[in-house]
Amino acid sequence: MARPGHEGAASIWHAMPVDDVLASLQSGPEGLDGAQAAQRLKTYGPNRLPLAAGKPAWRRFLLQFHNSLIYLLLVGAAVSLALGHGVDAAVIVLVVVVNAVTGFIQEGRAQQAMESIRRLIAPHATVLRDGGRMVCDAADLVPGDIVLLEPGDRVTADLRLLRSRGLMVDEAILTGESVNASKQVAVSMVDAPLGDRDGMAFSGTLVVAGMGAGVVVATGARTEIGRISTLMHEVEVISTPLLRQVDRFSRVFGVAVLVCAVLLFVFAVGVRGYGALDALMAVVSLAVAVVPEGLLAVMTITLAIGVQRMARRQAIVRRLPAVETLGATSIICSDKTGTLTRNEMTAQRVVMADACWQASGQGYAPQGELLAQAGGADVEQAGALLRCGLLCNDAGLHQDEGGAWSVRGDTMEGALLALAAKGGLDAGLERLAWPRLDEIPFDARYAYMATLHGDAAGSGVRLLCLKGAPEKVLGRCATQRTAGGETPLDRAYWDGQIAALAEQGQRVLGFAMRELGPEDALSLNPDELAADFVLLGVIGFIDPPRDEALAAVRDCRSAGIEVKMITGDHAATALAIARQLGLRDQPEVLGAAELDRISDADLPDAAQRTTVFARATPEHKLRIVRALQARGAVVAMTGDGVNDAPALKQADVGVAMGGKGTEAAKEASEIVLADDNFASIVAAVKEGRTVYDNLTKVISWTLPTNGGEVMVVILALMMGWVLPMSTAQILWINLATTVTLGLVLAFEPAEPGVMARRPRPAGQPLLSGFLLWRVGFVSFLFMIGALGIFLFLQARGAPLEVARTAVVNVIVVMEVAYLFSVRYLHMRSFNWQGIKGTPAVALALVVVTAGQLLLTYAPAMQRWFQTAALSPGQVVAVLAVGLALFTLLELEKAVARRWLGEVV
Repeated sequence: MARPGHEGAASIWHAMPVDDVLASLQSGPEGLDGAQAAQRLKTYGPNRLPLAAGKPAWRRFLLQFHNSLIYLLLVGAAVSLALGHGVDAAVIVLVVVVNAVTGFIQEGRAQQAMESIRRLIAPHATVLRDGGRMVCDAADLVPGDIVLLEPGDRVTADLRLLRSRGLMVDEAILTGESVNASKQVAVSMVDAPLGDRDGMAFSGTLVVAGMGAGVVVATGARTEIGRISTLMHEVEVISTPLLRQVDRFSRVFGVAVLVCAVLLFVFAVGVRGYGALDALMAVVSLAVAVVPEGLLAVMTITLAIGVQRMARRQAIVRRLPAVETLGATSIICSDKTGTLTRNEMTAQRVVMADACWQASGQGYAPQGELLAQAGGADVEQAGALLRCGLLCNDAGLHQDEGGAWSVRGDTMEGALLALAAKGGLDAGLERLAWPRLDEIPFDARYAYMATLHGDAAGSGVRLLCLKGAPEKVLGRCATQRTAGGETPLDRAYWDGQIAALAEQGQRVLGFAMRELGPEDALSLNPDELAADFVLLGVIGFIDPPRDEALAAVRDCRSAGIEVKMITGDHAATALAIARQLGLRDQPEVLGAAELDRISDADLPDAAQRTTVFARATPEHKLRIVRALQARGAVVAMTGDGVNDAPALKQADVGVAMGGKGTEAAKEASEIVLADDNFASIVAAVKEGRTVYDNLTKVISWTLPTNGGEVMVVILALMMGWVLPMSTAQILWINLATTVTLGLVLAFEPAEPGVMARRPRPAGQPLLSGFLLWRVGFVSFLFMIGALGIFLFLQARGAPLEVARTAVVNVIVVMEVAYLFSVRYLHMRSFNWQGIKGTPAVALALVVVTAGQLLLTYAPAMQRWFQTAALSPGQVVAVLAVGLALFTLLELEKAVARRWLGEVV
């Protein structure tokens, strides 16, 4: 007996005749007996997807602290506690713990993706055992079992079909195709793609019509869906660009702080003669001052605000860092069906022998009209063709309370009902006038459907309607319908029309009819059906692009983001949609066979060139994403099916469809689109870029303010001066401004032209060369301003408390001035909008001003922080320093924009 788990065995069942399959599995049409089933269950194990052994919860939690910035913050907390600043230490520890808990929860959700795939296997199955029909748990299915299929059944294992009568299966979760797959018993080619294996029914797919039976050839992890589960387990979750940049920045920052602290300690003891303990306490104070305690919290809040903004754009974020990652995206790999297209088949083109029409309207809404394309033919000429389409049809249209139309049954048949309504026919009245007498259900073996209808008026006339693959319908026609009557069939004309429609990516159905009198005898049997039909015409169907997707693709191209289509659909259909969307001027397509022939080493170049990947399997999608990442691209991947889950997990940011997506796809993704709309991805990219801009603003504002304080103290120590600020005053500045002025930058709206910029390189550091210059330059200006006013007041005989109070106030005023400058990184801030600020800026200014007034003039604050009241003249001097700083920064920004063309 061939074992399905052996290498290659499970992949060839579709290419084997039914008798050979049964013989290999030592089974028969009557199924297994109970003893055989029990023995095989021991051999193959239960029909379940195995759960991967995950890390223990305690270990996953501790790993959340394995980050350079976290280590730096913990050191800062320990130092603060050692110096007696318990409140500061508690705040830092709280930030670290909240961050760890958030990461722990999100990582746990990722493990739910595996369980989501497991739930797709139905809990029960109808099987033949011991010569009779019985219902058993799906977990008890074994190779060789005979499973019976009916509409509504979820397929419970991979089956090689033994019988099929009108069997239609929704395989979208595996193939991504919008059209239901018609199943038959005949063998397929050995190398047939998954979507072309007509003799197979795969675990997790859904039976939508017809009946059938199949023998189990693979269970559990050996099924196609099990193979995807294994791929999911093998994919490592990669770090986001932001987290990599923060980690790199934290390491460099931590080393710099340590080196500077050691050098300063040596200088203080060896050169200035400080005692070792005094020098250590001074150095530790500086370390506390320079560590940006609130930076992680403000970054988290910035990302959280981005999450809220994206939610308003129909993008639900499951992992905070994904907000920024989407803004760094350079390539979007998008599914076609339902994302770039409407996932609604629309009958667009009606072709007859001497006329053709274009149908307006989209989807299943019976609204629109038929517009003549040649000769001005009246729509009534197409009446017989439209009538054939709605009579030879088992679908129905439904309108929900919100007015949206959907189809019950086959999607192409639903499109025919909508088309008939556009041509003026009422499906209900037509079906009453021509009741169905008999039928031949669609079967892939003969690729057509036929129905017989009687005349309700009692004329005795009967209509035999035929619908199916155009080559099959043409083969049963001798004549064709024209406005002047019947003429001999022009096969060359029809072959050309069908080829033209196919070239446009349209699926084509042919329609024919015979009119029978009461004396005509007819046996409605596929083997005896006559070949003297009259060809009425052909109709082209397409799943049209979303209108908003067209505009979104244009936005992507202007933003330097390339859109690639990865679909399970056929190459011609996908390429036609790519051209309509304008994905590229000359889009190139790669099919499954070509992908299989390309080595992993050559794939990155091929993937970069290619716009459309057709008939892609889960392995193909995973290889494509990895190949693009190998070229340094930040890849966003969209999808809705189980077949998309491995690639969604591998991508820098996975985007799942919220409406039509499977739970497995959602759990494997960082972002879920509530409206399944590609335009929402582009809107989310804009929000992501805004979030990154705001994060950059937060960091570039925080570091110079801390750096300026440290440079002031260091220079004072080196020069032997009295310290211009006490440790308590430094901590006040950090506490009072970080949670107010620093936080308002998280609420900044998008700068003009945010979507006209190229994506930033994946390896770009958190601080660009210009921002590094800006940190040093602004820190130096802060030092000059603070020391300048300190020395100025001391020279005029002001008490130390007054001079220090002026220093604290001048640093806060300079922070406010710098805030207004840094609000715009890509343009000048000296304009009405820049000066006016936002409501958040206004509120922060009120809070900071009130705090500084209390610090300067409230007696209790004066005692706690050793401050003193300032005179009006001293206040004016403090404000003048802030205005001078703002002017210098705007001049520097103008020079950088002139010579560098960009300021970050």
